[in-house]
Amino acid sequence: MAPTQLSFFESPPSGRIVNVASVPQRSPFRYPGGKTWLVPTIRQWLSSLPARPNEFIEPFAGGAIASLTVAFEQRADHVTMVELDGQVAAVWQAILGEHGHWLADRIATFQMTPANVETVLSESARSIPKRAFQTILKNRVNRGGILAPGAGKVKNGEAGKGLNSRWYPATLKKRIVDIVAIRDGITFIHGDGLAVMRQNAGRADAVFFIDPPYTAGGKRAGSRLYLHSELDHRELFSVAGELAGDFLMTYDDAPEVRALARKHGFDIHTVPMKNTHHAEMMELLIGRNLDWAR
Repeated sequence: MAPTQLSFFESPPSGRIVNVASVPQRSPFRYPGGKTWLVPTIRQWLSSLPARPNEFIEPFAGGAIASLTVAFEQRADHVTMVELDGQVAAVWQAILGEHGHWLADRIATFQMTPANVETVLSESARSIPKRAFQTILKNRVNRGGILAPGAGKVKNGEAGKGLNSRWYPATLKKRIVDIVAIRDGITFIHGDGLAVMRQNAGRADAVFFIDPPYTAGGKRAGSRLYLHSELDHRELFSVAGELAGDFLMTYDDAPEVRALARKHGFDIHTVPMKNTHHAEMMELLIGRNLDWAR
């Protein structure tokens, strides 16, 4: 599937929650804290820039909906995704490396039974493709898509479908095959997002979408949802302040985060969203100039 350049039609009316069903679903992950709902805002941000970026860098990629949207819609010349979690990294290494079609076929032919799930999840998956499949399976059968230790499996699921509730093999195969088709435009780095930001801090031709684990201000959700949830948020803001290129950062709306933004002279804007329990919440957009978001 070739990428397509889209016209700018995506900006939602201010204050209105985005219907995620209206956004193309690109990622094979169900990702806690995923940013599908923010895609129209990311498009709006990139469209506000004076020129198309040479590189779009996502230091905390996770399910990578932002990076995939940018790659498919050709909103930057190249996309770089960074992820520290070895499980998530294996999926991107497989898809963007040499094992994308193998992974897609493995998903398409897997027989979803409790016994088969237990067999796969109990394996010591050493190779990248096997670990990638194990991760996708775990992501799809665990409640909320959580990969961190201690996550429970889906029981009843949607309409009593149990483990099959979030297992859409044909859809997942297509998403993976579509990503394989544009993989030359994407670089994946298994590593520390902060380090990659520092390495590219002097580049005025690069932009950064920064969506870190939400553990600032004593938030505990990140430690429950992610294996690598520890992050020096003060250092992250400091590094963001040194970036020559533009950036867009997202955070939970917490007093400590607002204080860090004020300290570094960053602009703040709130956007509405719904969490996994369908409760309406406000999240923070943080950047140098967010007039385009108002």
